[in-house]
Amino acid sequence: MKKKILLGPVITIIVMIGVILIVSAICSALGVEAEITKVVNGSLETSVTTVKSIFSEDGLKYLFSSPVQAFKNFQPLVLLIISLMAISIGKASGLFKAVFTRFRKVKPVIVTFVTLFVGIISSFFGEYGYVVLVPLVAVIYQYLGRNSVLGILTAFVGITLGYGAGLVFNFDDYQLGLLTKEAATVSVDKDYVFNAWSNSFMMLVSTFVLAIIGTIIIETFLKPKVKASIQEEEEFNYSKKGLIISNIAFALLLLVFIYMIIPGLPGSGLLLDLGEKDFVAQLLGGTAPFTDAFIFMLLIILMVCSGIYGFISKNLADSNSFSVGLSKEFDNLGYIFVLMFFVSLMVSILNFTNLGEVVGAWLVSFMSNLEFTGIPLIAVMFLIIVLMSFLIPDSITKWTIASPILVPLFMKANITPDFTQMVFKAADSVGKGLTPFFIYFIVMLAFLEKYNNKETNKITVFGTLKMLIPTILLFAVVWLVIVIGWFIIGMPIGPETYPTM
Repeated sequence: MKKKILLGPVITIIVMIGVILIVSAICSALGVEAEITKVVNGSLETSVTTVKSIFSEDGLKYLFSSPVQAFKNFQPLVLLIISLMAISIGKASGLFKAVFTRFRKVKPVIVTFVTLFVGIISSFFGEYGYVVLVPLVAVIYQYLGRNSVLGILTAFVGITLGYGAGLVFNFDDYQLGLLTKEAATVSVDKDYVFNAWSNSFMMLVSTFVLAIIGTIIIETFLKPKVKASIQEEEEFNYSKKGLIISNIAFALLLLVFIYMIIPGLPGSGLLLDLGEKDFVAQLLGGTAPFTDAFIFMLLIILMVCSGIYGFISKNLADSNSFSVGLSKEFDNLGYIFVLMFFVSLMVSILNFTNLGEVVGAWLVSFMSNLEFTGIPLIAVMFLIIVLMSFLIPDSITKWTIASPILVPLFMKANITPDFTQMVFKAADSVGKGLTPFFIYFIVMLAFLEKYNNKETNKITVFGTLKMLIPTILLFAVVWLVIVIGWFIIGMPIGPETYPTM
């Protein structure tokens, strides 16, 4: 019997880069191009985008000069480092063990539900859900006596496949809405007004439906596939006094930071961009102080609370043990920096070639020529967006290409722009889970490797995808049932907003 050859994630990424280079070179030589329509200054403008080869003079210059710059500008790396420092000190001080071990008796199905639910609602904070929740859940599962690998996969599924849901809209929803408004007003209805809450009813219901049915899917289909991993228990002193004081400190710090994001009070709003009109833009916009401050705030809170608990409980003997404790979670995680270097290179090269934009434009153009309405139109759009996501995981980039064509197309089929955006978000969340080009999929692999203590369990890119695909496809079915069911029933998807016009 031949031994199965398994490619490690780094080699797989290098092979994927090679495929991008070869395919883009062939397409460039053949003059492959696509017309992309965008809204520019209130009018539709169509431009031709061609696939670029890396084996041209400009391409070779880019290939050798961009890797260092791409890695330097790779924001997920910085966010992850700060997040891991916060989680490290919480673990080293014994605070996390004191807080989470008391929940060991909670039924596994409840743990899965809570993990999924928190993952879904964490979409409010955008990509912070990945850099904070994924490593934190791994630690929590460890203290609950559950498999950390299962926790990582569950958190990833919740954040990714629930990205179109949530309790309230996030900044991505706001930006998508602005693109939707431009697409709707430029060629169909100049009086259309975008309401940021327009999807709120549907998002809220979807959150609970996905969490409940998703729990059944995880427990039935994913959990049996996750092989057991060795759980390493650490001994820490327990201090009731330390826990009480650290909880008080947590509450006080949290109140201070909340005050800093409330507008209109004396000395408040320090972390808001008050130049913006809408609160979500003030809080989470590109120029909002809170956007970059959130992860640092988390670090401050955990350093203070963990320091208090650690010194009172004697788990931290002195300032040196506190300092070393900030790096505890980096053990066996040097691999993630290697992965992130190569994934930043892969994404950079893919963006340079324009392959994603050209393929995405083809798919949108194909759909625009179909004479579908109603449910078939919704189903086809769902599939098209999932396919686009393979090479373009970023939501805003996809909708910039798709909305000028799809929003008017749906409006002419008597479907509202708001519902069209909701269909897009549902399909986008599924598509992100199915592509190895999604940055945070590779980040997840690094954490799987960290908590994979058995030599027989090999973590690979396509092996992990293969394990996740049945779960993702079942979530896709749930999303389709929600979207199509809502369309058939015709209930409001938000305040004074319906699926049809």
